[in-house]
This record gives sequence, structure tokens and C-alpha cells, in this order.
Amino acid sequence: MYDSAVRTTIEIRPEHRARLLELAGRRGYKGFSQLIGEALDGYLQAQAAQAEVRKHARMLRGALSAKDAKTLRTATEKIRGSWR
Repeated sequence: MYDSAVRTTIEIRPEHRARLLELAGRRGYKGFSQLIGEALDGYLQAQAAQAEVRKHARMLRGALSAKDAKTLRTATEKIRGSWR
């Protein structure tokens, strides 16, 4: 378990509890707290990564010069016009 853990209550569906207990047992854990901790770590890491992706995307806003933007817009309109 984690060095400094805090007890809390969460509500989960019975089928989730059963599957968590089964998985915990296969891993040799007494309960499923370690599994919940691993899941939270993964979720929080994924959220942080998504925040970085969004930050990078915002930094790219306006990265094209006005001339390049106009050229891209014109080419895109021409391509879309040929779809019809």
C-alpha cells in the first residue's frame, strides 16, 4: 500500500467490486485499494498528458503567417469544392 494513505468511501457497482476482488486475489492482495491507487495514478497521468496536448495546441494557434493561412484556406476551399 501507499506510504501515507487516507481512508475514504467510494460507491462502486457490485459487479465492479467483484471483479476488483477477483483481480486483487490473483495478484495476492488482501483488498483492492492497491488496484484503485494504480487506476487513479494512470487516470491522473492521462489527464496531465491531455492537458499538455491542449497546451501545445493552444501554442500553435496563429502559427501560420497571414499569407500561408490564405494559401491554405484557398487550397482547402478548392478541394472541398471538388467533393460535390
